[in-house]
Amino acid sequence: MTQPLSSVPTPLKRALEQNESVKDSVEQSAAELMVINTVLKQEIPPDVQTGEVAQALEKTDALETRIQESAEDLAEVNEVLEQQIDERANLERELRAAKAALAKATGQAPGSGSPK
Repeated sequence: MTQPLSSVPTPLKRALEQNESVKDSVEQSAAELMVINTVLKQEIPPDVQTGEVAQALEKTDALETRIQESAEDLAEVNEVLEQQIDERANLERELRAAKAALAKATGQAPGSGSPK
């Protein structure tokens, strides 16, 4: 039995699913890094948070921000992909309907090719 066209995974749908998975992973990584950074700042005495330790804490702050921004960028890309998938599905439905109407108008069965 064949699946309805809307449930058949297209390359765009597969790309969207992969992007969603990557976005989720990036968001999780940002959250984990935030927790780690918070714990480090709380557990390392302020008088020790100097020099290389201070630089490391600053870099983890910056890295956390970059990771979160990347997750947000992926979310935007996913929205565009979803819109493109929907638009393509609509165009494909319209094309099938137009082909069927043309076939009906010319007395052919849809998809049977040109009359002989």
